[in-house]
Amino acid sequence: MELKKDINFFGVFSVASGAMISSGIFILPGLAFARVGAPLFISYFIAGFLGLLGIFSVIELATAMPKAGGDYFFINKTFGPFLGTISGVLGWFALSLKSAFAIFGIAEIIYLYTNINPLISGFFLCAFFVWLNLIGVKESVTFQVILVVGLLSIIVFYILFGLGNIEMANFKPFLSSDWNQILITAGFVFVSFGGLLNVANISEEVVNPKKNIPLGIITSVIVVGLLYTLITFVITGTLQANVFSESSTPVADSAQIFLGNPGYFLILLASMLAFFTTANAGIMSASRYPLALSRDKLISRKISFIDRKYNTPIMAIIITGIVIYLSLLLPIEMLVKAASTVILTSYVLTNISVIILRESRLTTYKPTFKAPFYPWLQIFCIILFTFFIIDLGAEAIEISLLLLIIGVVIYYFYGRKLSNRESALLHLMKKIVDKKLIGNNLEDELRDILVQRENIQQDNFDELIKQAKIIDCEKAETFHQLLKRISFDLANELDMQEEELIKLFLDRQTDFNAAISDFLAIPHIILDGEDKMFMRIIRSKEGIKFTEKENSVKAVFLLGGSRDKRLLHLKTIASIATLVGQEEFRKEWLNAENIGELKNILLLNQRKRFY
Repeated sequence: MELKKDINFFGVFSVASGAMISSGIFILPGLAFARVGAPLFISYFIAGFLGLLGIFSVIELATAMPKAGGDYFFINKTFGPFLGTISGVLGWFALSLKSAFAIFGIAEIIYLYTNINPLISGFFLCAFFVWLNLIGVKESVTFQVILVVGLLSIIVFYILFGLGNIEMANFKPFLSSDWNQILITAGFVFVSFGGLLNVANISEEVVNPKKNIPLGIITSVIVVGLLYTLITFVITGTLQANVFSESSTPVADSAQIFLGNPGYFLILLASMLAFFTTANAGIMSASRYPLALSRDKLISRKISFIDRKYNTPIMAIIITGIVIYLSLLLPIEMLVKAASTVILTSYVLTNISVIILRESRLTTYKPTFKAPFYPWLQIFCIILFTFFIIDLGAEAIEISLLLLIIGVVIYYFYGRKLSNRESALLHLMKKIVDKKLIGNNLEDELRDILVQRENIQQDNFDELIKQAKIIDCEKAETFHQLLKRISFDLANELDMQEEELIKLFLDRQTDFNAAISDFLAIPHIILDGEDKMFMRIIRSKEGIKFTEKENSVKAVFLLGGSRDKRLLHLKTIASIATLVGQEEFRKEWLNAENIGELKNILLLNQRKRFY
């Protein structure tokens, strides 16, 4: 069962923005300032620019494959179920841990003013976000939009008032750190943009994904990147260096200077809103990992159950909520650092995925947004994010390796049973291996995604194509020779004698030439009995000879049906004529590399459909 499409542009923007704005700006700047000093805002600007570069490949994949699970789905289809399982488990834990950190932040603020144990308030907060996501993604996204509008309004208010209270003396000495340190700090704060992956995870639920995903994500990273830059510029200009470097709440401390206590509490409210948006976006996005893993039979199929009333994956959401709450018992700070390692690893793998998918020449890989400067941008991002991972330190990588082991164990018990799963990597290898090793499962799966993305309402002709056998003739032959070659299987399917079947087609050809042109022939017969319909599709680059005039027919649609299927019979002939009559069809038909590509040309074509 597919998830309902309820997320529009504002939803995409709010989920991405809300997932980014939290500890990355309300806590992290103090730690980052201690590293680099006054040029901190430059580091944030560079990090935002790198976030934009890094997300281009994710957007390309999300528009090509708008499915729940995001980066897991991309990696699974690119590298196969082994790496797919590992990336899915890692991604699930990564976003769960970041959500737990956000809930921990809210619980700490509650504890500060009410003395309620963070584990108690954390439990009720988890329960609230689980409930909100269970009743529907539309309700959850609406809540997210309201929170993000409130959050951004407070941030803009802070920036506008802060710019008029800047002391330029606070920026001296401006270049106390060299450019190398500025770049390293950009890598340190880059984790602030990790929430961008959240949108890819919920791309299946986005209305018009080929437009709203790129527009929503790019707008979000630009807006948030500029806000981060301006906020850190205002903090640097309003706080003394020694205060800034030691502050765990630098934005609130800055606001108190030029807005007094009301400003301090206003920023405190903003930080609460930010943690709420991160937690809500996190549980919404993280729950799509187990949903996608379950759909692919890598974990229990029961987890992919979707409630018919609310159209939400209730088991996946509840289990994710439990994981998030249990994470509150763990040392959150280091685990969030480990989560950042996983997120950066996802950026590396998605950029590799784009290279493999493009080079594999899959006809059904059709992103509506293509990352620019291919492949140099992808190579640059792979090197850059690998450097960022190393910079996070050994301890974070070690914790990530423990999570990786969990993924390997899950694959060992579930994923390895899927021995027939294909990957784009296998398709890329077809240049050096026997093509017989490669089927069309991946092409078929990507084709179904394209049908859903393009909202193609399929008709009976599409169903006939899916069931039809396609034959690719390697040499020229006559129509009679073709019939003799394919009649055995077809006669068995129809429970007829071979000679009888061949005679029906030849008699029909004598009465009426099936070759409509020197390119197309539609031999069709009437069968005895009821509820019978079949189609065989033949492509012959060298040509099938029907008559002396039509001696090089390249496309043959062999058709038959009982009299009660007369209307479908006529609609099928009309569909074939409409399809083949398109300008580009002949070129695509002759250039297709295999049977899978031929079937995709027929099914994905924007022809007139007869319902």
